[in-house]
Amino acid sequence: MLLATVLALAAAVLHASWNVAVKQSADRRMAMWGQFTMSGIACAVLLAGWAIVGELPDIAWRWAALSGAMHVPYIALLASAYRRSDFSMSYPVARGLGALSAAFAGMVVLGDRLSPLSTVGVLVVGGGLMALARTGSLRALAPAIAVGLVIGTYSVVDAHGVRQSNAAGYTMTILVSAAVVTTAWVTATTPRQVLPAVRDHWRTMAMTGAASTVAYGLVMAALQHAPVGYVSSLREASVVIAAFAGRRLLDEGDHLRRIAAAAVVFSGLALLVGGR
Repeated sequence: MLLATVLALAAAVLHASWNVAVKQSADRRMAMWGQFTMSGIACAVLLAGWAIVGELPDIAWRWAALSGAMHVPYIALLASAYRRSDFSMSYPVARGLGALSAAFAGMVVLGDRLSPLSTVGVLVVGGGLMALARTGSLRALAPAIAVGLVIGTYSVVDAHGVRQSNAAGYTMTILVSAAVVTTAWVTATTPRQVLPAVRDHWRTMAMTGAASTVAYGLVMAALQHAPVGYVSSLREASVVIAAFAGRRLLDEGDHLRRIAAAAVVFSGLALLVGGR
């Protein structure tokens, strides 16, 4: 369980970092498409090399394909969420609802079990996250809420798929699938933006792509050692980073309330870990 904790927390740092970069981008949808495409290209090369050197491991291909396809609504909704509200509001709502829905769906669908103390921790985490966005209007936060539901859904899909697969192979397959599906979507909807976006921002896309790939891999590895609700909630330590980043990097207001709410999140995480 300690290994799963370390993996999930490391993923949280990387996840918050690339989301800050996306929030600062002029075209957030293209920025996210670019990072997933760079990740997918790198993973396709690695999978091809793996197949040449030796036989590919067991991979739940259908679940990986489904998870990859869910990156289309994820990108569209997250770009809208960052456009409508502050990063330190939209990010916590999306990630918080994602963790809570994943935890409860994991118990219902996958048979995961959390101790009573860990269950209290999950609820405290959720309360702290909701406090971070308490002053936001429902209309402004609607896309972030939708992102949270998407996150909860693909978290359960990934937990089911990775438990039938090699973690590294499954992760790379998801990212190849995401690159294919999102590229088809972006090319069909905004074909003229594709080449200029790559030409002007390929370095940033490559860096954020590397960060998201490693973060995704760390989460997949953690899911092999712990319940999906535990991993998803620990991963949301990234919202604490977001609270500080919103103030320090993005000059967002209401920082005292948001940092105080982040402290509640820390308390919930402590209960979650202690309950194991």
